[in-house]
Amino acid sequence: MQVIKKLLVWSSIALFAGSSWAQVQQAKGKATVSYQGWSASADDKARATSAAQLKAVEFYYAEAGQSEAENFDAIRDKILAAPDRYILDTTVLAEEENKDKKQYTVAVRVALNVANLRNAVKSNSAVVKGGTAARSPLAFMFVSRQVDSTRSFDDRVYKRVDQKTDVKGNVQVSEKGSEGESFGRGQIQTNASTSTSVNGSLQRSASIETGGSTTRRASESTFRLLPSANLTQVFTSNFTRAGFKVSEAAMVEPYTDGKFKVATVENDYKSGMDLKPATLASLVSGMRAAQIPYVALGTLDVGLADTDGNTGLMRVAVTVNAKLLDISQTIPDTLASVGPVQYAGVGPTEDEARNNALKLAANNAARELTSQLTNLGVR
Repeated sequence: MQVIKKLLVWSSIALFAGSSWAQVQQAKGKATVSYQGWSASADDKARATSAAQLKAVEFYYAEAGQSEAENFDAIRDKILAAPDRYILDTTVLAEEENKDKKQYTVAVRVALNVANLRNAVKSNSAVVKGGTAARSPLAFMFVSRQVDSTRSFDDRVYKRVDQKTDVKGNVQVSEKGSEGESFGRGQIQTNASTSTSVNGSLQRSASIETGGSTTRRASESTFRLLPSANLTQVFTSNFTRAGFKVSEAAMVEPYTDGKFKVATVENDYKSGMDLKPATLASLVSGMRAAQIPYVALGTLDVGLADTDGNTGLMRVAVTVNAKLLDISQTIPDTLASVGPVQYAGVGPTEDEARNNALKLAANNAARELTSQLTNLGVR
C-alpha cells in the first residue's frame, strides 16, 4: 500500500513539474457587463463570458512575468478575433445578476492552448517577420554548477592599549653637624657629629584606554561543473522557436580565429560569479570574428538536496542568472537579462530532482530572454 501511495504521489509531482512545458494550461477570469432591459439577455451573457475568457488569458500572462504580459498586449486582437484557436474549453464557475444596477457578472475557468499562444507571439516578433533569410545568428553558453568547496577565514582582531601614568614626588633633605679640635700634650683631637633628616612624598595616577578593530573576510567558494547536454536542447529549442539561427558556443569556437575558448569561460565560472574582463573581451572579439551578433550566457547554480516537506521526495533548488548581449555594437549592450531567480524540482532521487529543477530553470530563463527580445523588436 505504501509503495502504491508513493507511486501516486510521484506521478502527481511529475505531472506538476512538467506543467511548465505543457501545451495546455488552466486559468481563471472574471468579468462584469452592464445591460439594458429587465434582465441580462443571452447576448449580454455571451459578452460577459467573452470578457471573462480574455481576463483569464491576461491572468495567465501576468503570472508568467512582466515580459510575457507585454506579449499579451501584442496578441490581444488575435485572441479576440479567433478565441476558439486559443481557448480549448470554458467552464462557468459562478454567475450573478444584479438587477438593481443592471449588471451581470460571470467567473470562468478556461483551458488555454499555450502552443498556439506562443506561436502567435512568435509570429509577431521582428525576427520572424523578417523571414528565414533574415534570421539573426545567436550563440549561447550556459553552465550548470554546484559548490565544490568553501573556504572560510577566522576573524582578524587588532587590539591597542594606551596607558598614561603621572607621578609627582617631593623630597626634602636637611643635615646638621659640628666639628672641633683640641690640643694637649702634643696631640690633636678632633670630633664631629652629624644629624640628617629626610622627608618625602609620592603621588601616582594612571589611566588606561583600549581600542582596536575586527576584520572579517568573506568565504571563497569554488564550483564544479555538471553535465548539461539536456539543457543544451532546452535552450536550442526555445531560441529556435523565437526565430533565431542558433549555435552552441562550442560549435562556434573553431571559427573565432582562436580568440574565444570555451574552457576559459568555464574556468572563470568555476571560481566566481562573473566572467573576468579579459575573458569577456575575448568572447566578444571571437564572436565578432565568427559574425555572431547575439550571445546568451549564464549560470544555473544547483543547491544542496533536502527533503520536500509536502511529499517526502527529494527537493533541489536551482538559481539561474542569464543575459543576452548584442556585440554588434562598439560597446556590447545587454538586451535582456534574467535573475537571480530560483526554481525547485522534486523527484524520488537526488539526480532526478536536480534534473527536473535544471530543466525548469533553463526553460523559464530561455522563454524570459526571448520574450524580452520580442518586446524590443530585435531582429
